[in-house]
Amino acid sequence: MTETYARTTTSAWRNWAGNVTARPVRTVSPASVDELAEELRRASEDGLKVKPVGTGHSFTATAATDGLLIRPDLLTGIREIDRAAMTVTVEAGTPLKRLNTALAREGLSLTNMGDIMDQTVAGATSTGTHGTGRDSASISAQIRALELVTADGTVLTCSETENADIFAVARIGLGALGVITAITFAVEPVFLLTAREEPMIFDKVTADFDQLVAENEHFEFYWFPHTGNCNTKRNNRSAGPAAPPGRVSGWIEDELLSNGIFQAACSLGRAVPATIPSIAKLSSRALSARTYTDIPYKVFTSPRRVRFVEMEYALPREAAVEALREVKAMVERSPLRISFPVEVRTAPADDIALSTASGRESAYIAVHLYRGTPYQAYFTAVERIMTAHDGRPHWGKVNTRDSGYLAGVYPRFGEFTAVRDRLDPDRLFANDYLRRVLGD
Repeated sequence: MTETYARTTTSAWRNWAGNVTARPVRTVSPASVDELAEELRRASEDGLKVKPVGTGHSFTATAATDGLLIRPDLLTGIREIDRAAMTVTVEAGTPLKRLNTALAREGLSLTNMGDIMDQTVAGATSTGTHGTGRDSASISAQIRALELVTADGTVLTCSETENADIFAVARIGLGALGVITAITFAVEPVFLLTAREEPMIFDKVTADFDQLVAENEHFEFYWFPHTGNCNTKRNNRSAGPAAPPGRVSGWIEDELLSNGIFQAACSLGRAVPATIPSIAKLSSRALSARTYTDIPYKVFTSPRRVRFVEMEYALPREAAVEALREVKAMVERSPLRISFPVEVRTAPADDIALSTASGRESAYIAVHLYRGTPYQAYFTAVERIMTAHDGRPHWGKVNTRDSGYLAGVYPRFGEFTAVRDRLDPDRLFANDYLRRVLGD
């Protein structure tokens, strides 16, 4: 039997988008829960702050530290599949891609997921990663239990029946409560989804938004700034048979157009912003209507090779169309040149304290800019619109909100901070980002 041991390095860390960097004193990859607990005790003795980090897909500094950075590279794999309870327990560092493919081999699937699957399960859930759904909520809402190592090295199992008060807040914990080492998700027998992608003009998709959400299990759309054009996507369960995109046509849509040519267009737009409106008009007409049927993760997710920076806000669903129209009007009257489409998704209300959909049916408006493009003016203007509608920023995406604002839009904010005070009174897991969004 081969034993594994923690790895330690002192290299700098940079997130996926390249907009956040950190230089921790040391970086460790514990090979077991016991090793992790020992690393926490050692860091506390050395006076170092601690942050866990996944694959760095957050656009905020939620994982940045100049102390001890914990990487879960060696805490991966499935611990248990319980077919009676219909759950899977997985190590925290397991990438969603590996979880999805492993579940598919077992004839199982998550109910809903986001549109990328490069994140670790702990990173994705800790920041509230979500897809779109009329009835099915975020990945965090599918958690049935989790294992958490707290600041003093205690290992807690949290569920609705064990440490229930911690479970109520820790499913989206921002790395502020401890280090998650394993997560138990609800799963179901694998099923088929039929995706229908279709261009639609802005005025029609916004006029029919409520109907489109009501009629489809999963609905989302993208608006191309500087145009009146959108692309819509409807995913609904299907009896089959499976009919995935053809190899050639799928490559043309998902790789050539959505990644290769889009990368070139973004690079040109960054170098010569005046070309962006013309590029947008061409891009918005390049994707044609298509329909295909496949297992969930192959429908929900898509490759994202063009790197960007993103801001996303969750609004009360009834405010989404008005807010989006305000964003469109703002772009049209401004000198801004926006090369990335604006994404709109939905989620049902859930019961997680710091979920962006906590206690209210929500719609998400996400804005992006190509990596390396100055984004402050655009994001500031959008954020002003979102906060006027009681928007809640995605915890892993660029925002400037502080604890005073967030306490006003999250009715259960105090419930989260009270658990944090109990589990981490000395703020072992603090950093500048958490001080801003959670307070001292």
